[in-house]
Amino acid sequence: MKLIRTEDAVGSVLCHDMTQIIPGVTKDARFRKGHIVTEEDIPVLLSMGKENLYVFELPEGSLHEDEAAERLVAMCLGPHMTRGQAKEGKIEIKADADGLFKVDRRRLALVNGQDQLMIATRMGNVAVRKGDKLAGMRVIPLVIEAEKLDRAAELVGAEPLLQVLPFTVKKAAVIVTGSEVAKGLIKDQFGPVVEKKLAGFGVETVYRTKCVDDTQAICDAIAEARASGADAVFCTGGMSVDPDDKTPGAIRESGARIVTYGGAALPGAMLCLGYFEDGVPILGLPGCVMYHKATIFDIVLPRVLAGDPITKAELAEIGYGGLCLGCKECRFPDCSFGKGW
Repeated sequence: MKLIRTEDAVGSVLCHDMTQIIPGVTKDARFRKGHIVTEEDIPVLLSMGKENLYVFELPEGSLHEDEAAERLVAMCLGPHMTRGQAKEGKIEIKADADGLFKVDRRRLALVNGQDQLMIATRMGNVAVRKGDKLAGMRVIPLVIEAEKLDRAAELVGAEPLLQVLPFTVKKAAVIVTGSEVAKGLIKDQFGPVVEKKLAGFGVETVYRTKCVDDTQAICDAIAEARASGADAVFCTGGMSVDPDDKTPGAIRESGARIVTYGGAALPGAMLCLGYFEDGVPILGLPGCVMYHKATIFDIVLPRVLAGDPITKAELAEIGYGGLCLGCKECRFPDCSFGKGW
């Protein structure tokens, strides 16, 4: 460090906290260690009786913590995000739109594996709302070698570590299967549950119908749903292995490419997921969706609504953390359920 006149300190880095005392009002650090002195700070420092300051003399090839944090935020920031200002070497990123939050965990680990660098994020593959906090980052020391940030940038590459994919599904079709419902023997309680979940994401149900347990009838309803302009098709019920349960076979017969019939989560193991050639998703929802607050449907729904294709391998990863604990007071999504993929 070195001692310089306060008037000459613009652009310099303070070596220690500078306390401002205003009797009866405040006694606290007005400027923190590591603060970069600005032109506007000079009158304030002089009013505090600071005619000289101890400041850091940065070695060549070194970065102040704020500059280093700027380098880290550049590795993370993608579209539909907003960033805060550097404060004591830390920067936060927030969502600038409702959507699906994704994290490249492999490349994130490469950065965090470098000495004295850190980026912390919330879990990926979850729904976020505009204004939600996504990540925070900083370097550990006040001054760090620039080459460490250069190395991290090389490992990350050009693509941002983080993504927010806005929800693109705006219109949905809901097909309620079950002869007992279609014939009016019992009231449909499944369709309203699904429609309410979709409405929570701003999705309008533009097509709804009830079908008897017949493969051709369900196929015909799926075709009508597709013709309605729906961006996604949801079939409820008829997903078990009982002889009368025709929904999985009908989804296959409808022309969709089946990704999976069965998912590694409880509740929700009987999920069926497929895609048509134009990318429109179709889901067969097991009965548990009707009466459990959180199921595999809630885990995959944000990705479906963001148009983010799901693979069979990814669905297999849901098994880690895919067991709902059935808490007396459900806190989903603020719990571990479905956060392992």
